[in-house]
Formats: sequence, C-alpha cells, structure tokens
Amino acid sequence: MDSDDQIDIRGRVRDHGKRQLVIARLSAPADWQGELRAALAAHREPVTIFSANDFRLFLQSFAIFFTATMMFLL
Repeated sequence: MDSDDQIDIRGRVRDHGKRQLVIARLSAPADWQGELRAALAAHREPVTIFSANDFRLFLQSFAIFFTATMMFLL
C-alpha cells in the first residue's frame, strides 16, 4: 500500500452509522414508545421466589439427592 492510498476511515464509519440508523428506524414499530413502555412494565413485574420452572427444577434436584442419599445409606 502506497502512502498516497489513504483510506478515509472516519467517513466510512460515519456512513455505516447512518445506514444503521436508517435500518433501525425502518425496523422499529410505529408505536415504539408504547412497545417500550410495555417491555419495561413486563420487566418490572415482581418475580416470585419459585416460578413454575424453578419449583420443578427444585423438585427434580431434591428427588435425585434423596435417591442418592437412600442408596448411600442402604
């Protein structure tokens, strides 16, 4: 590469940013504020200590532990 072959990296990065912004605007829903509020509200919902999946995992783990303990004691 010769010293005369300078690449304007700032211009390329700026153009890429502009393209990404246009893509983001085109893919955003029409009511993006409502979508954002709904997503934030869903994220802020209180979390229980044991949800359905957590409770099932706890029961399975306990069953394995209990079985292993009984096998060890016998």
